[in-house]
Amino acid sequence: MQYFVIGDEDTVLGFSLVGVYGLQAANPTQAKEAWDKALSDKENGIIIITQPIADMIKPIVDRYLFTEMFPLVVVIPGSDGQKSKDLRLLVNEAIGVSL
Repeated sequence: MQYFVIGDEDTVLGFSLVGVYGLQAANPTQAKEAWDKALSDKENGIIIITQPIADMIKPIVDRYLFTEMFPLVVVIPGSDGQKSKDLRLLVNEAIGVSL
């Protein structure tokens, strides 16, 4: 199982430095294409998506957040400088298991 990140350029670049592949998106069309790409690889067990990008495709993301069992979707703040919980804590809360 692997991670896949969808977000702005800074977020995707940051995750790539630790070996997490992803795609950047700047509009709803790119966000949908990145989402479809993430779902096409069954090895992607956790999709990390920034809040601004998730808002662009909200109905699709909400379906996976609230009704689908797989993959796990973790929505994180964008790179706009807002403080948030550590990614590990967000994932732990989402799946209920300590990583």
